[in-house]
Amino acid sequence: MGRITLAIALLLSSMALGACDDDPFALSWDNFPDTTVIYSLARPETHLPSAFNFVARAGVRIEAPTTAGRWDLALDTRDGELVFLPPRALGVISTAGLLALPGEVFEDVAEAPRDSTVYVRDEPVPVELGVVYVIRTHQETGAYGQRCIYYSKMEPLRADPETGLVEFVFDGNPLCNERKLIAP
Repeated sequence: MGRITLAIALLLSSMALGACDDDPFALSWDNFPDTTVIYSLARPETHLPSAFNFVARAGVRIEAPTTAGRWDLALDTRDGELVFLPPRALGVISTAGLLALPGEVFEDVAEAPRDSTVYVRDEPVPVELGVVYVIRTHQETGAYGQRCIYYSKMEPLRADPETGLVEFVFDGNPLCNERKLIAP
């Protein structure tokens, strides 16, 4: 009986080891594009999300006291046109910024630029349909206590300056400091 148990244990062990071609410590993720709507700060309603947190994948009311810099871009109306505002454009200290990539296709944008200076961090960025934007998020504490920047991409699908809203598709990498925007 002992030999049969030993043979089964060896067989199962060799099968398990043979299945370990992948890195057991590699973190994996899947692309999960979604759409959302945010509203201009110029609208009179204060209960509508006027900003977006790409880490939490959620709209944010920047007027709410619990949001304190935990958002990556806001929407505003300037001279009759919609603009994205990184937090620093509103005087909020943040690492968040965005970069417009005209001529790129949302599904094909595979990696965020490494150079943090290419991201607009302190001035309005015009909302343009058909343009993909890469987002470098605000800093968050990661799963193991480290400080993390996350990267996402988004593309406006509908922009209406008269009603002050933008609908956009977005997706992002949930791994700390990882610039890839297409899951492996």
